[in-house]
Amino acid sequence: MTAAIAEPSFAHRPVPPAPVPGTRELGYAELLLRLRSNPLTIWRRIHFERPVVSGKSLLGHAVVLNDPAAIRHVFVDNVANYRKDDLQRSVLAPGLGEGLLTAEGDVWKRTRRTVAPLFTPKAVAALAPRMEGPALALAERMARRRPGRVLDITHDMTRVTYDILAATLFSETIAGGASAFSKALTRYFETQGRIDPLDVLGAPAFVPRLGRLMARPAIRFFEDEVIRIIKARRAELERADEAPADLLTALLRASDPETGVGLTEAEVGANIVTFIGAGHETTANVLTWSLYLLAENPDVLDAVEREADAVADDRVGAALSGTGLDLTRAVIEEAMRLYPPVASLSRAAIADDRVGDVAIPKGATVVVAPYVLHRHRLLWEAPERFMPERFLPPARAGIDRFAFLPFGAGPRICVGAQFALVEAMIVLTTLVHRLRFAYAGDGPPRPVQRITLRPADGMPMRVDRRR
Repeated sequence: MTAAIAEPSFAHRPVPPAPVPGTRELGYAELLLRLRSNPLTIWRRIHFERPVVSGKSLLGHAVVLNDPAAIRHVFVDNVANYRKDDLQRSVLAPGLGEGLLTAEGDVWKRTRRTVAPLFTPKAVAALAPRMEGPALALAERMARRRPGRVLDITHDMTRVTYDILAATLFSETIAGGASAFSKALTRYFETQGRIDPLDVLGAPAFVPRLGRLMARPAIRFFEDEVIRIIKARRAELERADEAPADLLTALLRASDPETGVGLTEAEVGANIVTFIGAGHETTANVLTWSLYLLAENPDVLDAVEREADAVADDRVGAALSGTGLDLTRAVIEEAMRLYPPVASLSRAAIADDRVGDVAIPKGATVVVAPYVLHRHRLLWEAPERFMPERFLPPARAGIDRFAFLPFGAGPRICVGAQFALVEAMIVLTTLVHRLRFAYAGDGPPRPVQRITLRPADGMPMRVDRRR
């Protein structure tokens, strides 16, 4: 049963912070600077008002799609005509290798077939109980702190998702624990996560990129840890039939259902780094934004607290079934609408194509930006407002499948989407049951795109015990 919000109107709620789109067309130099500092600021008002915007850009011919039918065409109906574009690969591949997020062609197909069974609803249900322990431990740590103390909860969300990662993926910790992990992850996203002008301008790969050089210690940290952990687990599997029933064991034992061939050691490592770098960071950010939006909207928070209290004895079961946590899930989805974990997706056209009346020439860059799509004026009522009610029935039925893309769409939809959603529901419900959060920043948080969408200066919160 969904907890009712006391006051159904949303007009009184504060507008969540976001860059204000301008009308002036950006020159190439300014566009490069904005891509480097915060790509969210490149979007103009026209992008939020028209279904398709097409024309010349720094990337050559670019087509920005906000029409659900056109997005379906590119991501599903004619997906074979589109590949990951060079700019996206130049940002992601140095850190994530040839994992699911960056691989192409036959390598991607084989890896996807091999990995997909590890994230079925049954597999996620088997791992979900391991998520509750870290969530309870975080709530307990926060409850023991001095009441009213201000914390940057981005660190706490990184810590809890790290602990869940260790419990479900490795069954062991990374060297240096959560602190070393958090430092390496932050360094990676703040350096490699910035778009380099040399990549935009198509400079040869051998030309050094400052961000890539600065990110190298973080990338090496993850690579070394993955090698160590895989080596230890292989030895464990060779010694005995029994090994931890986690994702690492499943990856090492998995095989392509069509060919029977397993993943190479390099492919296992690349996908683990992908789960760390992409899966972990996105969930941490979703939790951070969800807690902020609840703190700023007491009417919604009261209703979510009632849901959390009602399922406290079986929050894992409730998260898996969705029963009793309709509003909690809606808050998470609304947070992903306003602050999508991955703010932009792009593809390169392999051959000429057409969507409606718009031609897409060979080599054109096709951009689908969930950040823009989720705030588009033709698709959403009051798109700039926090309104989780839009994800409750019957309103939810009116949302086009290709108007809401927090996990992407088509064959390349995030394989861990269900895992991430269950994780976020368990952690959010656990925290809201025990604690109350109040935003304590001097000004509103500033969303910034660094591969994922995160608050630029952290998320300071005053934390108090509820019970």
